[in-house]
Amino acid sequence: MTLLLREAIGDELRRVRTGQGRTLREVSTDARVSLGYLSEVERGQKEASSELLASICGALEVPIGDVLFQVAGVLSPAGTSMISPDTLVEIPDTVGDRVVEVPDTVVEVLAPQEVSVDGAGIPAALAAA
Repeated sequence: MTLLLREAIGDELRRVRTGQGRTLREVSTDARVSLGYLSEVERGQKEASSELLASICGALEVPIGDVLFQVAGVLSPAGTSMISPDTLVEIPDTVGDRVVEVPDTVVEVLAPQEVSVDGAGIPAALAAA
């Protein structure tokens, strides 16, 4: 049987909570959600809205992106990559005389069908940003 997204999210939230040594009651109080509902979310019986997920993650003091990243790893078939190397766009570290700082973590990957490059060698999608 295929693991559902709500089940994977619930598993990850429970893993984080128990790793912190916290009870359902403590987290439900901090997240301002009923203990029963939080329990159902952790067991994958209820689909958490984005607002509820943000509240639970806030109570756990864990970025929502970290939870979703872990869930994505669980849902991806073993041995497969979530991103094809063909979809990556190299970002130059300088534009003219300016240095461009690229964060260590990339949240979004631009994967245009056709890459249009301006006169400075920068993909148009990045130059417009």
